[in-house]
Amino acid sequence: MSLPCHTSALLLVFTALALAGAEQSEERSCDVIGDESSESQMERALLKKLEPLSHMRFNVTVEKGKTENYVYHFRVCREVNSTSHDFGGLVQIDRQNGKITVIGRINETQVFNGSDWIMLIYKGGDSYGRHCSGEKRRAVIMISCKRGVTASSFSIISEEREKEQECFYLFEMDSSVACPAENSHLSVGSILLITFVSLIAVYIIGGFLYQRLVVGAKGMEQIPHFAFWQDLGNLVADGCDFVCRSKPRNAPAAYRGVGDDQLGEESEERDDHLLPM
Repeated sequence: MSLPCHTSALLLVFTALALAGAEQSEERSCDVIGDESSESQMERALLKKLEPLSHMRFNVTVEKGKTENYVYHFRVCREVNSTSHDFGGLVQIDRQNGKITVIGRINETQVFNGSDWIMLIYKGGDSYGRHCSGEKRRAVIMISCKRGVTASSFSIISEEREKEQECFYLFEMDSSVACPAENSHLSVGSILLITFVSLIAVYIIGGFLYQRLVVGAKGMEQIPHFAFWQDLGNLVADGCDFVCRSKPRNAPAAYRGVGDDQLGEESEERDDHLLPM
């Protein structure tokens, strides 16, 4: 083999290894049941909404006497163990013997929502043995709205396996991603108040600049329409004085608590008769 052919072969091998490594390093995400063309915009939007939870792992331990001791591992739209390539989004591990059971797979996903919750369903889990006619397991995760919390309180509610069909594991958790968008509409009063304050600010700042830069006013004269506001202030003060005064306006002045009206009129009688004639 010539040197150019050998070099080309090595480049092809390295390229193939790089592509394989990139494919393995990229985690698989949820695949909604059905063809890609049949996926609704609502399902795609909900999966996009759940993306902030995809990097998190959730665990819960269940002990029922000495016979059942399990740990459940869950990820949102990601494989719990990406190296096994089993699409397991929710798995059960028996702590007694280490047996791993896939409860639901992300390549068979269903998702829908309500006003304040999102329900994520993983189907295609490992088959039941003696229960549920041997059908495949299914995990149902109810994600409820809780503002201010990215994710918390992951727990198992129940396992329905006494039916002949449609058995499932039910889990729940809290997350803010399930909350509806908060309305930020301002009321009419708020809009009017903001408009009024903005107009007042424009009037004061604009008038101040005009008086200072164009008219050349100094000091208090820089206030726009200073004479008008001064007269208005005087009128307001007079009106307040007229309405709020607690005594008649024509009341005589008082000095140290004794008014002129308390002194009485000066008597015209004099003590002339007491003088000697």
